[in-house]
Amino acid sequence: MTTLQGRVLLVAILGSFVSFLDGTVVSVALPAIARDLGGPGVDGLALQQWVVDAYLVTLGALMLVAGSVSDVYGRRRVLAVGLAGFAVASVLCAVAPTGPVLVIARALQGVAGALLVPSSLALIVATFDGEAQARAIGRWTSWTTAALIVGPFVGGMLVDFASWRWVFWINVPVIAVTLWLLRGVPAAEGEQGRRIDIPGAALAAFGLAGLVFGLIEGERLGWTSPVILVSILAGATMLVAFVLYERRAADPMLPLRLFEARNFAWGNLATFAIYGALSLGGFVLTLFLQQVAGYSATASGVAQLPTTFAMIALSAWFGTLSGRYGARLFMTVGPIVAGVGFLLMLAMDETAHYPTQVLPGQLVFGLGLAITVAPLTAAILGAVPRHDAGIGSAVNNAVARVAGLVTVAFAGVITGGVLDVATFHRALIVTAVLLFLGGVLSLVGIRNVRGVDPNEALVKPT
Repeated sequence: MTTLQGRVLLVAILGSFVSFLDGTVVSVALPAIARDLGGPGVDGLALQQWVVDAYLVTLGALMLVAGSVSDVYGRRRVLAVGLAGFAVASVLCAVAPTGPVLVIARALQGVAGALLVPSSLALIVATFDGEAQARAIGRWTSWTTAALIVGPFVGGMLVDFASWRWVFWINVPVIAVTLWLLRGVPAAEGEQGRRIDIPGAALAAFGLAGLVFGLIEGERLGWTSPVILVSILAGATMLVAFVLYERRAADPMLPLRLFEARNFAWGNLATFAIYGALSLGGFVLTLFLQQVAGYSATASGVAQLPTTFAMIALSAWFGTLSGRYGARLFMTVGPIVAGVGFLLMLAMDETAHYPTQVLPGQLVFGLGLAITVAPLTAAILGAVPRHDAGIGSAVNNAVARVAGLVTVAFAGVITGGVLDVATFHRALIVTAVLLFLGGVLSLVGIRNVRGVDPNEALVKPT
């Protein structure tokens, strides 16, 4: 690896790391944010939902179009803008005096975050060739996955020993180092003839925002409120218009032709159910452990680490097995095992005794997730031509983000706005049902294609 290649790889890793880290770090800070910024007359659960979903709305809606922006304006320039924007938005989050200001700042973080991952990967692809490129992408994946491990530790300790505001301040020095390293990366000209799908991005962003606003605020304002009805109807209408527009757009952010491949279409349906379950389950579990069971922020993050360790230890092995026997079996069994893990957590009461009530479910859930993720990625990327692997992976990542966005928005509906043992159990059951649905969709729709190595997939959903 040359000096330039090493610098590019380090920039790509650091640039994406802050985006991935932000999700796991912020999750353990939600109860502290609600206590500090909730205040009288502010729905604490709704605020927590918005802190998560404001980021996911803009991130999920703009991630696809960000690839076109990178191609048009040049990868280094777009990555620099994304990093600077993420730093500014992080500072706004850190100093936010009220909940609404924090939510707006989180939405801005999502806009900047959408620019980071596509630009980082594009830099790697442009700098490395052949086997070196595969190794570089593998290192990028490994280090960015490390955010899942670092996040709960760092987030919990910052909340417990400093303040939730440091969860956002921590991004600034990492971004400063990345921008300094980026100065040594040569600039690349943008591609001629590419168009940015601005109408598609606007329809997707406003459609998702309208739908999410209605789902989150419906419990507070009333489901028959004109504001809620108009918001949900307008959001759904814009999402339908988005799909119709993408069918005839000259350079669409979402190429619908990809869904003509059976495994790609059914794999993304399964992704929506599975990753929607992961977001909902992780959201309510983190809140329950802290707000009901009395865990500290650090303890609640550490409590969920067995799942991450199971993923790291077993994912590559199950990926190899699925390459040998096909993905269908693993995509069917894995989500069902993960769903059983959430049903085991129904044993939890107000104490959430870790060895007997939390750990067994976490271990089974981690096993199921390890069985699922690599085969799922292999089935989806193996269904599209190699030259479409980048956009295919981007679509799959966007589907995973939007799924989390929708299910977290539904959390208030599921719990009735109050989180206690009964409503927590209800959310666990919904999570398990979604995981079972993901397994059934895989059984019905996925067809085995051998010879695809899931451990070499470009990007796994996060």
